[in-house]
Amino acid sequence: MTVPHGHQRNTDQIEYWNGPGGQHWVDRQEMQDILLEPISRMLLDRARPKAGDRVLDVGCGCGATTVAFAERVGTAGHVLGIDISAPMLTRARELAPANAPLEFALADATVHAFEPASFDLLVSRFGVMFFAEPALSFANMRRALRPGGRVAFACWRTPRDNPWLMVPLQAAYKHVPKLPELGPEDPGPFAFASEERVRRILGEAGFSAIALERQDLSLDVAAGRGLDAAVKTAVQMGPASRALDGQPAEAIAAATETIRVALAPFLQDNRVSLGGSIWIVTALNS
Repeated sequence: MTVPHGHQRNTDQIEYWNGPGGQHWVDRQEMQDILLEPISRMLLDRARPKAGDRVLDVGCGCGATTVAFAERVGTAGHVLGIDISAPMLTRARELAPANAPLEFALADATVHAFEPASFDLLVSRFGVMFFAEPALSFANMRRALRPGGRVAFACWRTPRDNPWLMVPLQAAYKHVPKLPELGPEDPGPFAFASEERVRRILGEAGFSAIALERQDLSLDVAAGRGLDAAVKTAVQMGPASRALDGQPAEAIAAATETIRVALAPFLQDNRVSLGGSIWIVTALNS
């Protein structure tokens, strides 16, 4: 399998997203796109893509946001989806509509040689929290934006603000060891939880007019398909999945049942909805 050349400190992430991490997303692509669709709508609304815009979609994964932005910019525009995961980009190419104004690149945005000043808009749905040196990564991406170009991305707030992820994880911890503790600035899903840190990173990279808008929401981890689907989501995606990876079968089975018990009180009309919280971050290339 081809893997991209990347910044040396991003090697662990490249290995993970071309291994179990990327494959889990491919296997769960349809459910994940349903789960995260409300956030995609928020991102589209805040990003304000216009017909004819050229858009860079960073960490595009299986391509749902790339396709959505391509629909907004139309045939006069163009969207480049970039990701380090070959399995996810394979799925993205399979799902992309024929003749849509988009393309995908397997590359690390930290070091990719973007054409300077070639994009009007830089966007991401949860694709920018995994850089080892994010200010360096954003500085490279900023060079791809024209003067006055816009940035809009979604990132998770703190773990305590996201029980949809933490309730299953805490249930799993009753049966398996805890994951290694990450520092607040280590790459990972919550690496951009701090408003101060996000402002510092974007400021160091040269952006201005930086704004963070908190959005609290309810996420249906069952995607309308009942408790079994919610449990499957929890054990196959997110931090609970990482905690269960490689554990003995009996521990996984016990954790799965405890996760089921933990999620059952949230079941209503085939939905299992728990709270989540994100930042929608916007900035300008001044």
